[in-house]
Amino acid sequence: MNKRVVIFGVGGVGSFAAEALARSAIGHLMLVDFDDVCITNSNRQLPALQGNVGKPKVWLMRDRLRLINPPAQVDSKRAFYNAARADELLALPAAWKKHEHDQYDFVVDAIDNLTAKAHLLAECRRRGIPVVSSAGAAGKLDPTQVRIDDLADAKVCPLARELRSILRKKHGFPTTGPLGVRTVFSLEHRHWPKELTYDKGEGFSCVCPTGDADVEHVREHHHSCDEKNLIDGTVAYVTGAFGLACASVVVNALTGDLRQRAPDAQSKFADKAAKHESGGPGDGTSGTNGTNGAST
Repeated sequence: MNKRVVIFGVGGVGSFAAEALARSAIGHLMLVDFDDVCITNSNRQLPALQGNVGKPKVWLMRDRLRLINPPAQVDSKRAFYNAARADELLALPAAWKKHEHDQYDFVVDAIDNLTAKAHLLAECRRRGIPVVSSAGAAGKLDPTQVRIDDLADAKVCPLARELRSILRKKHGFPTTGPLGVRTVFSLEHRHWPKELTYDKGEGFSCVCPTGDADVEHVREHHHSCDEKNLIDGTVAYVTGAFGLACASVVVNALTGDLRQRAPDAQSKFADKAAKHESGGPGDGTSGTNGTNGAST
């Protein structure tokens, strides 16, 4: 497919989304992330392989995707998304343009920083670029509870709740009803982390790489474990499910597959927003997913 997709964040969710898109024949993929591989990424992130600790995730994923799909054009930007860099990071590479004002065909938001995440979603809305956003995958154990629906329907996710608040207060999103952001989230309530027996009384020291001092935004935005009050647990089969669900939204939208094979599922999201805007009642159904979407 001669489609152009940018993935922001290539960690536990984004790396699986990126690989699924490469394996689905997306022709142009841009990867954006500022972080280096940490040994603690080994349980869930595709670039976390033997010998890769301390190396930039986007470079590793770029090389991996080029091996998976050699004909595709895969590029990367080692950068932290923020308001100051929005124009640069959302700009389609000149070589990928067919027309002067071309934009990305789709954006995947797998960012875990709330300020950056909210700004990216607001920019996509302002520019008219389709986007799918991942809510919080940490603290979850059941991949069968992953859903795809409007951000407003992610009721039990703390990250989604905070994100809605920021979008409504700072970016002018609707104060009630659907926000118009397709979101991957879980119906599962968060499992709080428990102190491990072998950690008791031993203290804790972050082992994550700090990044290169000469790389702009890397050290400034490095997430040190030492500075966190709480670190939620993660498992690959949940973060991976989130990433694969994000990829499904992109591929189905760009190929028109849902419109052809499951018109009810495809129209559900759009109908919900349209009915809210017109003052009509909702359809009372849950989001498009593997169990209540198209019949198989």
